Amino acid sequence: MNEYLGILKHVFIDGERYMYIINGLAFSLGVTAFSALMGMFFGVVLALMRLSHFSIIKKDFNPLKSFSIIYIDIIRGTPVVVQLMILANLIFVGVLRDVPIFFVAGIAFGLNSGAYVAEIIRSGIESINKGQMDAAKALGMNYPTAMRHVIIPQAIKNILPTLVNEFIVLIKETSVVGFIGGIDLLRSANIITSQTYRGVEPLLLVGLIYLILVIGFTKAVGKFEERLKASD
Repeated sequence: MNEYLGILKHVFIDGERYMYIINGLAFSLGVTAFSALMGMFFGVVLALMRLSHFSIIKKDFNPLKSFSIIYIDIIRGTPVVVQLMILANLIFVGVLRDVPIFFVAGIAFGLNSGAYVAEIIRSGIESINKGQMDAAKALGMNYPTAMRHVIIPQAIKNILPTLVNEFIVLIKETSVVGFIGGIDLLRSANIITSQTYRGVEPLLLVGLIYLILVIGFTKAVGKFEERLKASD
């Protein structure tokens, strides 16, 4: 036992290698928070575009809805790591090459998450009784105001568990940011392994950290959901 504790000390404590894990955790959490906020905002916009009734030229052609459908199909049909690599190697080049990896990764994951959030929110909005919109219009609300104050709040409450699953996936998806040079949790474990030639312990620690994050987030949202139900 003492011998293995000595190994752990060598792996994580000597040379302050634990700082790789701490910095990697901060990077992963920052990217997750940034991309989650961006994905949520973009998802709402895409969902509203897909549900819009705007049309031009031909009565049955809705450019907003068409753009939303095409975007969602492309994003959901391609791996997130491919999207990340395209953004880093084709978009953020030239005058944009100095943009920090943090923002490149956050934008990539945010755009990816937005497509999934859009479908979740769309299904939530469509699950709301149409009488809610009619009642809002009867009170003098226009469409955007009714959506913001009446429909979307109710939809969010209904789709909260599904949104939680999407954000859990997002937390774990950030582990591929090492492909563009980001020092996230997984990349930090690889650095420690390269210095100590111990691959199991760093990976187990990273896996444990992800597990704690997911369980903690799930429980926190579960309590929030209980409060929402109690307020009904």
